[in-house]
Amino acid sequence: MQVLDFTLKILTIVGCWPPNSWTSMYKRVIYNIYTVFVILLLFTFMLPQLMDVVLNVDNTDDFTDTFYILLAMIISCCKMVGLLINRKNIEILTNILTQKPFIPLEADEIKIRQKFDKTIQINTLRYTVLVEATCACVALTSLFTDFRKGNLTYREWTPYNYTSEAIFCVIYVRQLISTTIGSMVNVACDSLICGLLLHVCCQIEILECRLKKISHGQNSLRDCVRQHDCIFKFAFMINEKFKIIIAIQFVVSTLVVCSNLYQLAKVTLSAQCFPLILYTCSMLTQILIYCWYGNEVKLKSVELVTNIFEMGWLTMKESKRQNLLIIMNRSLIPIEFSSAYILTMNLDSFVSLLKTSYSAFNLLQQMRTT
Repeated sequence: MQVLDFTLKILTIVGCWPPNSWTSMYKRVIYNIYTVFVILLLFTFMLPQLMDVVLNVDNTDDFTDTFYILLAMIISCCKMVGLLINRKNIEILTNILTQKPFIPLEADEIKIRQKFDKTIQINTLRYTVLVEATCACVALTSLFTDFRKGNLTYREWTPYNYTSEAIFCVIYVRQLISTTIGSMVNVACDSLICGLLLHVCCQIEILECRLKKISHGQNSLRDCVRQHDCIFKFAFMINEKFKIIIAIQFVVSTLVVCSNLYQLAKVTLSAQCFPLILYTCSMLTQILIYCWYGNEVKLKSVELVTNIFEMGWLTMKESKRQNLLIIMNRSLIPIEFSSAYILTMNLDSFVSLLKTSYSAFNLLQQMRTT
């Protein structure tokens, strides 16, 4: 049973996951060259923007013009590097879901897995459409405004004169391709992490299904205790491997939302305003899905205690009650995901992020008026 199939295809597109069919050395070398090309596209766009902020920016307006896309490219570069470093760990995590005790065995368990697989695929598709629609909107708006005036879509530092039409077109196209690739890297990484979070929820639901069959003697309670322990270990492994990416995402999202609010506050309603609104919505969605599904895992892990109480466990044998107590005691401490063990991924954190962004926005507004 293939796990996160659609997400892994997106990872393949951005150069982070070689196709399974490409087993020959020749094809592997070609794919590695493609991966290097993607990395160069991202970093050769991010570094000139960073240099522009360091060398050229001297006021708040110019700073926010460059800062929001610079942050987006920084997080894209970080995610690209993180995905490549964790390529083996991603393979381990996906393989775990296809082995005992996680693999669904009965028809009702397979139905639960299929339900979550469908949810993951639909969410990934919707998120991809939102992000790529934003990129398309930015590109089209720039073509009808910036390109006609001989301006680049984004500010960047260049050590050479790009007034030549050929050089300008090359840089202009390179910017658009880099932002599109960067957006796809974000989609791939976010969909992967949130997909794994949903699989934690899936495993808890499968465990509940198996626990309900214990009274009928269909399942071993010892296997259920082992599965519950494996779920905690699986969740810890996800958090451990992606904690740095999640932490950077929280910081960047706060700064980008703040920067975009400032940008929106100083522009009048026009065609150029619409891409910025879409970009802000994409960034809010990006951090919301982390918080939402982190919160879902927490609620799901706590609900397990309630579901055990509804099983009529007091009428069971002493040995079964003791094993159920082990699961219940473990479930009293919910499964929580955090960004570098500092900020927990839940809806309260999302609200805190919005409040922090608004506070920073007010500070920028005061700096502008003084």
